Amino acid sequence: MKELQPINQNVLLELSEDSAEQKTAAGIIIPDSAKEKQEVGKVVAVSNIENAEIAPGDEVLYKKFSGTEIDFDGKTYLLVPYADILSKVVETESI
Repeated sequence: MKELQPINQNVLLELSEDSAEQKTAAGIIIPDSAKEKQEVGKVVAVSNIENAEIAPGDEVLYKKFSGTEIDFDGKTYLLVPYADILSKVVETESI
């Protein structure tokens, strides 16, 4: 079995496939090439980073034009530098 292991302070994110067809209010279909790139991903693996604030399974927000998109074993991943992770998405209780 093969798996991707990030190195050099990179983070491997799994991107969800948004295969739903998108339309404008006027009914014009938006092609995949014109859709905006998502900025949230699920952490799959983290390279050997001292005091990393994220771990596999976390959902994170990253810089808009960051990373290298990779297709591996039928899934879409994004390899992002650790410094380009902006925040962790966390659940909080409503007050």
